[in-house]
This record gives sequence, C-alpha cells and structure tokens, in this order.
Amino acid sequence: MDVCRQPQQDQTYCDRLVQDTPFLTGQGRLSEQQVDRIILQLNRYYPQILTNKEAEKFRNPKASLRVRLCDLLSHLQQCGERHCQEFYRALYIHAQPLHSHLPSRYTLRPMSFLAGLGLAAGLALILYCCPPDPKVLPGTRRILAFSPVIIDRHVSRYLLAFLADDLRGF
Repeated sequence: MDVCRQPQQDQTYCDRLVQDTPFLTGQGRLSEQQVDRIILQLNRYYPQILTNKEAEKFRNPKASLRVRLCDLLSHLQQCGERHCQEFYRALYIHAQPLHSHLPSRYTLRPMSFLAGLGLAAGLALILYCCPPDPKVLPGTRRILAFSPVIIDRHVSRYLLAFLADDLRGF
C-alpha cells in the first residue's frame, strides 16, 4: 500500500498533489522565485519538511525548473501526508492565485452545487407530490421559497413560478 494513500473517503493531500501535479508543472505556472520560496519555507520553517541537502538539490540552478519541481512533488508524495499538506500551505502563501485555480479545488465546487440543487429539487418534488396539509406545508413552503437565492437564476425562475400560487395565501 502506498504511503500517501490512506483508507479515507475524503481526498488526502497526497491524492490532491497527484491530481494537481500536471497543472503545477505546466509551462509558466510557477516562476523560479516562487518555487525557491516554497522550497525555502519547507526547509526553514517549523516543521522542517526538507533537509538542507534536499533543499539544495531542489534549488539547483543547473537543472530545469520543471525537472526540479517534478522531483520535489514526487519526493513530497513519497514522504507522506504531512509533507504534502505543508506544500499546499506554502503554495497558498507564495502563489495564492495559482492555489485558487488548482484542479483539486474545482472538483469540490461542483459537488456542493449539485448537492444544493438536489436538495432543492427533492423539496420541490415533496411539495408537488404530497397532498396539501395546512399544518405542515406552510412552513416548508416558506423555507423552499428562499432556496432560489442559492440556486442558479435559470433554475430559480421555474421554482419561483411553482411557488408563486401557493405563497399568495400567506
């Protein structure tokens, strides 16, 4: 079993690093100064992730930036979860715009949107299929009426049209 892979359902930092490596090593993503700052932070700050010898190896100006970065990311993945987590912390500090556009961060955004959309659709289905009960449904309809604020404007038009007739009685 790989050191980085732990039996968790959530994506680990090592898993994220595997997913983000092609993006990070792409042409022009990270400058040499940013990579050097990240390496120095991993070497100098507590907890020390890279030894002095490792830091010198990854900062070697004789090797190309892409090769050094690939070697660094591979080394961190082999060392474990804490090393990968500290890399992401250093990346956030020294290259925040790049950090916010990582592929592993985009996979989390659609999932939250789909979960919210599924919840709103489920509530709408319950309201549509259930017989009207004057004691229970008024409160539920009020909560559902506020959900279009969260949902995309195209979906909210249909949801508001569905609720417009029922909310006039309140």
